[in-house]
This record gives sequence, structure tokens and C-alpha cells, in this order.
Amino acid sequence: MTDDQLDLTFAALADPTRRSILERLAQGEATAGELAAPFTISKPAVSKHLKVLERAGLITRSREAQWRRARLDPRPLAEAVRWLESYRAFWDGSFERLAEHLGTTGRPARAQRSGRERKR
Repeated sequence: MTDDQLDLTFAALADPTRRSILERLAQGEATAGELAAPFTISKPAVSKHLKVLERAGLITRSREAQWRRARLDPRPLAEAVRWLESYRAFWDGSFERLAEHLGTTGRPARAQRSGRERKR
């Protein structure tokens, strides 16, 4: 995946309405009207969200008679997950170091705080 495509994917995912639309499309294809139903925004606003998702490659749209149906294309999401996974070793190591640190300090932070409060 190119950096530009990754940027488009994360920019599209940054909006909660677009994430909700993707969640709905994970259940199956839908028209813009069906996707707009649960929101308090206008159909043109939903259409703009769909264009962002389509430009990012997260959805595809097809025309059947007068209906335009949208469907999820998971490939950009899979690429984003692969990119995020590259940082897993960093986070796993950070959590392991934190666990080691907490193990060497003796009592948990909560117990230490309680002890300090008692001394007052």
C-alpha cells in the first residue's frame, strides 16, 4: 500500500459517521438511503461521506436500475491493519517493560497511595 493510500484510509476512518457506515456495510450492501436512515444528517451529507469512503477504496458502488448500492471493500482495511501490526513489537515490548517495572517496585501503586494517605 502506498503512503497516499494509507493516508486516504486513515483520513476516511477518522470520522465516526464513516466508521458507522462501514460497520453497517460489513453486514451487507446497502443504498445511500438505507445508510442514511440511522443518522440525523441529510442524504447529501451521507453521499459526501460515501464519496470519501469510495475515494479511499473502502467501498465500491454499483448501479442497478435507479439504485446505487454500496458494498465494503476490506482490502484497504487489511493493509492498514498490516501497517499497524508493524508496531505491535514496540507496544508489546513497552508493556513487558512496564510489567517488569511494576514487579520490581514491590507493592502496586494503589497500595502505595493508600499507605501515604494513612500517614496524613
